[in-house]
Amino acid sequence: MSDSEKIIPIASDHAGFWTKEFVKQQLTAAGYKVKDFGTYSPESVDYPDFIHPLAHAVNKGEYERGIIMCGSGNGAQMTANKYPNVRAGLCWDVEQAKLIRMHNNANILSIPGRFVTMTDAWNIVEAFLNTVFEGGRHTRRVEKISQILK
Repeated sequence: MSDSEKIIPIASDHAGFWTKEFVKQQLTAAGYKVKDFGTYSPESVDYPDFIHPLAHAVNKGEYERGIIMCGSGNGAQMTANKYPNVRAGLCWDVEQAKLIRMHNNANILSIPGRFVTMTDAWNIVEAFLNTVFEGGRHTRRVEKISQILK
């Protein structure tokens, strides 16, 4: 595992705050370094203010993969996917986390903080971090994601 793979950026809004804090603890215990993009309390905030900086950093290649969360995971995912080199996937179970890596080469995991338990969130994160992109026919499909039709 490269040094950049050992640093995991993470961000959330207020609805994902406690899940983010739990996942940070688990990542640290598993030997990862964590770059926390915020939020830093459960006070109400706007998720794009925290998701944009993380997605921008992944888009530029500063980090290999990141983890984001908000109440439903949807707003965070939509924000992150504005960047051409980001493939953020919303997951609420382990199977989805594996599939977004194997088939979509996702580089950002979005977790719905209001809809998963802490244990489920960690299991999803582990699956995301430990699953490899299959390549093959999926490579062609992933390459088409950022293509815009004229």
